[in-house]
Amino acid sequence: MEVRKKNKVEPEVQPRVNVVTLGCSKNTYDSEILMGQLKGNHIDVVHEANNVRENDIVVINTCGFIDNAKQESIDTILQYSDLKDQGKVGKVIVTGCLSQRYTPELSAEIQNVDAWFGTNDLQNLLHAVGANYKYELLGERLLTTPSHFAYFKIAEGCNRPCSFCAIPLMRGKHVSFPIEELVKNAKNLAKNGTKELVLIAQDLTYYGLDLYNERKLADLLRNLSDVDGIEWIRLQYAYPSGFPMEILDVMNERDNICKYLDMPLQHISDNMLKSMRRGTTKQKTIDLVNQIRDKVPNIAMRTTLICGYPGETERDFEEMKEWVEETRFDRLGCFTYSHEEKTQAFDLEDNIPQEVKEQRVEEIMDIQQGISFDLNQEKVGNTYKVLIDKKEGDYFIGRTEFDSPEVDNEVLLNASTDYATVGSFVNIKIDRAEDFDLYGRIVK
Repeated sequence: MEVRKKNKVEPEVQPRVNVVTLGCSKNTYDSEILMGQLKGNHIDVVHEANNVRENDIVVINTCGFIDNAKQESIDTILQYSDLKDQGKVGKVIVTGCLSQRYTPELSAEIQNVDAWFGTNDLQNLLHAVGANYKYELLGERLLTTPSHFAYFKIAEGCNRPCSFCAIPLMRGKHVSFPIEELVKNAKNLAKNGTKELVLIAQDLTYYGLDLYNERKLADLLRNLSDVDGIEWIRLQYAYPSGFPMEILDVMNERDNICKYLDMPLQHISDNMLKSMRRGTTKQKTIDLVNQIRDKVPNIAMRTTLICGYPGETERDFEEMKEWVEETRFDRLGCFTYSHEEKTQAFDLEDNIPQEVKEQRVEEIMDIQQGISFDLNQEKVGNTYKVLIDKKEGDYFIGRTEFDSPEVDNEVLLNASTDYATVGSFVNIKIDRAEDFDLYGRIVK
């Protein structure tokens, strides 16, 4: 008698969502919220997995801020759409700033993307992958950063009229999140081991005007400072015009608010500031920086600048160089101007050659490198509280309260002589310093 074997049926592998994040920390936050919702819907979700699967749903969270970021986003979309054509991934979905701004053009050129969503389409995106938006998960996130720190968005959008910036086109008007909601989210993060909140928004200092009819950043800081387990709160992206000086009082009052301020100033020439529609002047900017430093003497100030804005003369640029040398910012980033459609500055002639823009950026950063080296030498022999972010090669790597993740100086601890736990605070005495790195050892 012939015995027939039954064919073994392999269990069907459920689609997995692979989220790919490009751009700034605000995009990181948005991806983490998306992933939290997917997990709440019992959907398998990963972040930027190396081992893509043939039935993966790839969600690309794009950036559309400047030319380089847009190109990176387009290249990433093309990469995954090619993988889809080869049968190596199941679906490709695009969201974020680039998608918000350019869906008609992109969808005409890249036709095998399954769906396009903007910056405020979370509910529709979830439906596209078989999930529902769960209101009870408000604030729940899957962190893509190490669990001991989290980017903490307190508002969406921007009301500022800066001529060069397309953010309002992609993110909409400024919308503050309620204080009670933010405190609840902070408590959830602290409960899961988060020790540092990096406050982000397009403009932190506008916080509360739309919701409470007055600037409420100082009140928010006090409430977040009271959350058990949060040991550091740092401020990124403050705007100089209408700066609420009372937040500096809170900085001095509360030990867990880092004496750190990221304030993108963009330029110092009055001609440029006026054309950029920054709502301030050279003298007001200088006075503000001096007032902040007078009120919080040991504050670390970070700024960002733009080189090659339309009409920037050699005199305008020399004025900015002199100001950078005199002001001696603790941290500084510099970017070439990007000519963005539908912005006010797009009506101006983009008349500075790209090589001149890049040369000017290089000159500014050379000046800042020297400033950073000098300031770091002054730290040798001092002891700082350091948060350990990771172990890499022969070193544990951390930051002081004067340094934000990914963009600022790092403190390196030799792993062969000292041991530290990632996510812990240790006291480190600085033995030597380079342009952007400090080296030290643990002291009790």
